[in-house]
Amino acid sequence: MQSESLTIERFEGANEQRVLRLIGPLTASTALPFQNTLRGENSATIILDLSRVPYMDSAGLGSLVGTYVSCQKSGRRMALSGVNPRVWQLFEITKLEPLFLVFPRLMDAIEALTNAGSA
Repeated sequence: MQSESLTIERFEGANEQRVLRLIGPLTASTALPFQNTLRGENSATIILDLSRVPYMDSAGLGSLVGTYVSCQKSGRRMALSGVNPRVWQLFEITKLEPLFLVFPRLMDAIEALTNAGSA
């Protein structure tokens, strides 16, 4: 069985935002590259676009929580966008949905966080 890969595309947003679009599953086999990528991020706001993440396992969820905690400790913000129903169900089952700031679409997240930063 061949493991699937995770690609991460990086984009600059407004007001010290970094958008990271994840393409592929966030699982035990892809969590380490995800974490390594996030370790190098120091933007004030990180938006993770999950619209192309078909599924996530507990290790992937753990890496998201770790990223959230790291951002909180360093005074940075993290938001998620484009979470599909399958991934959202994992958040609900684990009771972690209140932890994350979630937007339906990437543009919603960019707009809300840009306006929040300038208000």
